[in-house]
Amino acid sequence: MPIAVVYNAGRVLDETSDAIDYVNVLKGKWNEESRFDQEKDKTQFRDYDAACDRVKNFYKEQHEKQTVEFNIKARVEFNSKKRARMGVWEAMEMLNTLVDESDPDTNLSQIEHLLQTAEAIRRDGKPEWMQVTGLVHDLGKLLSMFGSQGQWDVVGDTFVVGCKFSEKIIYPHTFEGNPDSQDVVYSTRYGIYEPHCGLDNVMLSWGHDEYLYHVLKDQSTLPEEALAMIRYHSFYPWHREGAYTHLMNEKDQKSLEAVQAFNPYDLYSKSDGSCDPVKLRPYYEGLIAKFFPTVLDW
Repeated sequence: MPIAVVYNAGRVLDETSDAIDYVNVLKGKWNEESRFDQEKDKTQFRDYDAACDRVKNFYKEQHEKQTVEFNIKARVEFNSKKRARMGVWEAMEMLNTLVDESDPDTNLSQIEHLLQTAEAIRRDGKPEWMQVTGLVHDLGKLLSMFGSQGQWDVVGDTFVVGCKFSEKIIYPHTFEGNPDSQDVVYSTRYGIYEPHCGLDNVMLSWGHDEYLYHVLKDQSTLPEEALAMIRYHSFYPWHREGAYTHLMNEKDQKSLEAVQAFNPYDLYSKSDGSCDPVKLRPYYEGLIAKFFPTVLDW
């Protein structure tokens, strides 16, 4: 074989290998185990037995009011109007006055939590799309400023409505006050759903996850893994406790992997030091510009 042919073949192979490595840097490694939280005492997080009355009262109200009827109305209302037009960083600043009544782990402002999450992902060398997902994942909490009925239809762990409420939801006894728990259809294992119908075809309790997913799915270039992280990050009965496997399909297995990869950054970064929004803003505005338009419809 002529030397030139061997050389050209080797060069093509090197170029192909370099291109694959570049793609892996941009899109890969997102599902590797988190490193930033290896030394943390994780028993100190999500301790709902020791939660204050504010948290317990929140979940009682949420569990009693998140009915099928309410969820249908919430989705109709979402599709019937736009609430604001603004960019991502402006939305972060608007949200900064909210303290999440469902969260037993932090009283920090929302912008600090968003930056803590994004910075933890960044420190672990995860791709840019995952960093920016950490930055925006809770922006759906803007619902609290867009005419929500209270925090119970904005924050807190999510769960499936339209079938029996899982015992793996926190404070499951508080569903006794929800009329759906006595309904002849909604109180059954499958309720209004078919076995393995897929989570795209069920109603999760309405809140910031579902709202933001619908805002961003057609107004961003985020990959499917990122959209799953946004949509299901509060769905703890599923991604942490293993509930609702009887409703899952093949696509949901991939979504589950994405959410479980994201969850440590959302949860365990809450004990990290505070972040400086002024210092970090130029970096994250650069990422925002890569994945979002200048102005979004909310």
